[in-house]
Amino acid sequence: MKKHAEAPSQMPDLSGLSAAEVMDLVAGLQQQVAAQQTALQQRNLYIQLLEERLRLQRIQQFAARSEKSAVQAHLFDETELEADIEALHDQLPDDVEAQDAPRPSRQRRQRGFSDTLVRERIELTLSEEEKVGATKTFFAKVKEELQFIPAQLKVLEYWQEKAVFPLEGNDHLLAAERPVHPLGKCTASTSLLAYVITSKYADGLPLYRLEGMFKRLGHAVSRTQMANWIIRLNDVFTPLITLMREVQNSSAYLQADETRLQVLKEDGKTAQSDKWMWVTRGGPPDQPSVLFAYDPSRGGSVPVRLLDDFAGILQADGYAGYGQVCRANGITRIGCWDHARRKFVEASKAAKVNAKGKNATPAKAEVGLSHINKLYAIERQIKDLSEAERYRIRQELSLPRLEAFKAWLEANVTRVMKGSLTRQAMEYTLNQWDFLIGYCARGDLHISNVLAENAIRPFAVGRRAWLFADTSRGAHASATCYSLIETAKANGLEPAAYIHHVLERIATADTLEALETLLPWNVNLAPVEKK
Repeated sequence: MKKHAEAPSQMPDLSGLSAAEVMDLVAGLQQQVAAQQTALQQRNLYIQLLEERLRLQRIQQFAARSEKSAVQAHLFDETELEADIEALHDQLPDDVEAQDAPRPSRQRRQRGFSDTLVRERIELTLSEEEKVGATKTFFAKVKEELQFIPAQLKVLEYWQEKAVFPLEGNDHLLAAERPVHPLGKCTASTSLLAYVITSKYADGLPLYRLEGMFKRLGHAVSRTQMANWIIRLNDVFTPLITLMREVQNSSAYLQADETRLQVLKEDGKTAQSDKWMWVTRGGPPDQPSVLFAYDPSRGGSVPVRLLDDFAGILQADGYAGYGQVCRANGITRIGCWDHARRKFVEASKAAKVNAKGKNATPAKAEVGLSHINKLYAIERQIKDLSEAERYRIRQELSLPRLEAFKAWLEANVTRVMKGSLTRQAMEYTLNQWDFLIGYCARGDLHISNVLAENAIRPFAVGRRAWLFADTSRGAHASATCYSLIETAKANGLEPAAYIHHVLERIATADTLEALETLLPWNVNLAPVEKK
């Protein structure tokens, strides 16, 4: 079929219009064009924001989860910082000994096996015929092997001796004292209970896997039975956790964080709704503790309850819920640079790359990230110094860099597209600025909430394996077990040994003095070697 050419658009006949009417018509058309251009610009901005979110989602789903930047190496030369640190070392007073300002040392790789391991000597001997004519013989160690002894289950049979005494024509019975079990009548020994707790909460093994492992060892222990043991032990451990909380809140510096937890059966909450696991880390310098607490709410009333009587410095992210406890208890709040840096990292990864190579102009997210990396580089250099030296160097090096970073943020924040990840990172940093610079006020404070985040990481890893808690009782019991394990680790103790130690003694700890002996900093156990 033959196509007919489209007729050209007809121009309006303006011959009969006056000059004023023509001007009005032109003005109307100009307004329409301007409105269309504005709508087009908004659409393009919206498309850019969607593309940025899409790039970030793809990176989070498929790329390695690292906060390292691809071009951060040439944005900051750390040798300049090392020279500044060295110059400050030269300014130390003559009465400051070298041990008060140690230099960072490179850790050496461990060779051989730990001396704490049990060793068995195996002698490879020559036969008598082979030794005929030899002037002497001797042994030389030629190798070491690490042997694994598989776990096993065995039954402990308690036979109670009883004596019968005649007394006024009747028999009087005297029985040997029975050991007190923390759960009363229970078929699990304290060593088995400690193993179940450590396997699930320190090693991230779900109970159904433990069930299969026990079955292979010769006896089926159901996951329901193990869950009941853990829940019942929560009441046993509660006095000890309460005492840890009192000691922690008596300190001058705490870190706090929270993460989501799915609990299927929670009154007034759907199974899909978010519930929360809170963690606080701190305590006196020689009595560190890591305490978890479950609560279905993320409201500010939760930290008010957890931090009762605490009146020191609280380090947390930008979540507004911590503001309530700070106002109620007169707490000084400082921020976490990890959270601010993470936002710049995400913005950097999601930014559209227009050019490559060393001469490429970095995006503003990369520039902001380089400012933050300078602050972290200072912290790496001074981590082994005394508190007084860390404070002095922060005042002389960190504060000027912070002032330069803030000036850059204020000058560039309005030049970045509103709603973009970079703009959000810059606005978050400026809004949290008074909190973020708080770590420079003292030498014992940290630049970030990393200790609390490291403490909550085993919970997040374990959550991937067991996914959810069935009831709130299970969630509270999990919080208690994580508190014991992470506090033991913070005090250099092996978690399984510490929990077994507590289980062996807590049933008879009926006084405050006896309970205090079970605190990890009062327990006499072999410390875990840090390599």
